[in-house]
Amino acid sequence: MTDRPATGTHPLDHLVLPTGSLEVARARLTSLGFVVAPTGIHPFGTENCCVFLADGTYLEPLAIGNEQATIDATAAGNVFVARDRLYRENHGDEGFSALVLGTDNADADHARFVETGLSAGDTLNFSRAFADTSGKSDTASFKLAFAAASGATDAFLFACQRINAPKVDRTALQTHANGASGILEVVAVSDQPAEQTRLISVAVNDPAASGEGGAFFLPNATLSVLDLRSLTARFGIAAGSPTKLRFAAIVFAVRSFDATLSLLAANAIKYDIAGTDIVVPPASGQGAAFIFREIP
Repeated sequence: MTDRPATGTHPLDHLVLPTGSLEVARARLTSLGFVVAPTGIHPFGTENCCVFLADGTYLEPLAIGNEQATIDATAAGNVFVARDRLYRENHGDEGFSALVLGTDNADADHARFVETGLSAGDTLNFSRAFADTSGKSDTASFKLAFAAASGATDAFLFACQRINAPKVDRTALQTHANGASGILEVVAVSDQPAEQTRLISVAVNDPAASGEGGAFFLPNATLSVLDLRSLTARFGIAAGSPTKLRFAAIVFAVRSFDATLSLLAANAIKYDIAGTDIVVPPASGQGAAFIFREIP
């Protein structure tokens, strides 16, 4: 969904949105016009309620289901849980903590992260049950490789290899009342955007990626890294205090600007208009600004 696909570059897979309560996240996302999947339970204490999109990407609202299990997993070196706990300690239970890239070889990604000094820790293998809206279930299995820059606690990216993809029909889960069909852009903010180039280039497996103009072009979306002023100028989003790198907004493709606007208004959702974009500020259960853009 970008006009400059980068061959060989890892695509966007999904986005991790910490929340203090899946019930709150489910209610908020439903009011925004999304279909929310049944709760998924991880074997290390976290749980999610995902929003799947027709372009193959998805949102992963993530909550703590079993506090002791997450403590034990962190002590055992589980990087996914450790980074989630670190994010919550620094920023609270609501937010946008990680960008996840698709890969067919997490081991190769891990080796690259180690070689470049950007590994956030050991790979992680796990499986969990997955169910569709009809109750049909299957097992999903994954292998993750983690990248992060030293000291940049908000800059967390990881590669996700789907070892076993659930053989269930997701059509009903991908048909959203707001008309959202995919993710066009992920927006990050930094007080020094140029310093993030190496981390992102290594993470997305594109050594030539320079982030010229603040944009990294993935095969299916754009990752934009803006300075504080540019974030406000583009979307009217209050940038807050300077930061090394944090994820701030998600731009969704929708079928009809007017239809999406009508749904938000009917559900009493606060929004702003920035040019041709509908901008919904973060709220409990929605850890990032959601931006809806009509794509014919």
